[in-house]
Amino acid sequence: MKFWAKMKLKLRRQKGFSLIELLVVIAIMGILSSIILSAVSSARTKARDVKRKAEISGIGRLITASCYLPSAGSGEYDIANLITEFVSSNPQYASYISQIPKDPSAPSAGTESLYMYTVNINNKCAVYANLENKNEQVTLQSIFTPTPGGGTGVLEASTDGWNGSPKYFQVSN
Repeated sequence: MKFWAKMKLKLRRQKGFSLIELLVVIAIMGILSSIILSAVSSARTKARDVKRKAEISGIGRLITASCYLPSAGSGEYDIANLITEFVSSNPQYASYISQIPKDPSAPSAGTESLYMYTVNINNKCAVYANLENKNEQVTLQSIFTPTPGGGTGVLEASTDGWNGSPKYFQVSN
């Protein structure tokens, strides 16, 4: 009986975990969560770039088909400002633009879309966006800045853009 009494007394004393055991578990959880967060962050960046490419491709095909020349003339424009003028002068395209596309990293309260349109007097134009993924494969090797008439694909500029990467995706005629 004495043996069982001692065991019960020991079990009564050991009801919780020691401080070291808790600290080890917390450290392991911290390491695992940092690994998971870094993997998720990379996936989010790639997902935002896919969205940018899809939106630029869609709006680019519409606007660059005729290289719309805004009333202010050749230059560089934010798509948010350009779309309103484009639809008012071309109401037949209003059904194709249900809402003005906006860069996923653009402030929600801002009026800028961070999607840009550039047009020159030679009837050449381009719609482009700055990508986040610095490891994006470059497909336009011959240009280093978004260029009207430069083709469609990814280019690498000499400086970082508004999303912190030198990579841009453009759709051009």
